[in-house]
Amino acid sequence: MSSAVNECLAAIRARLAGDAGLAALIGAGGMRDRRADRLDLPALVLSAVESRDFSTASEAGLEILLTLEAWSAEGRREAEVIGEAVRGLLDDAAPALAGHALVSLRHRRTISRREAKTGFFVSEMTFRAVVE
Repeated sequence: MSSAVNECLAAIRARLAGDAGLAALIGAGGMRDRRADRLDLPALVLSAVESRDFSTASEAGLEILLTLEAWSAEGRREAEVIGEAVRGLLDDAAPALAGHALVSLRHRRTISRREAKTGFFVSEMTFRAVVE
């Protein structure tokens, strides 16, 4: 079901990319699949993805744990404002998937911290998606 993971990520990316409010916060090209050393900040990074079998006796299913990181050079407040916008767009959202059904998409937790190596602030948001 790796295609389910890719479909889910594409739907999440499209939902985030299509929001003018989030674009105003992170700027053009502010959403990335990884944080490069010379990344312009602020930025939103699609970080870790973990998937697990979540099948039942009658349905194939997949649980996807996705971590998004909001990065800021300005401070914790900016990273948390971006994180709040992302949570508002994704928590309990139902973006359509091409070949699968998204059963749920929920925010699980957010951790904000200052990265010791760079001095930048990051707000890490974890979401749980269930796909059939």
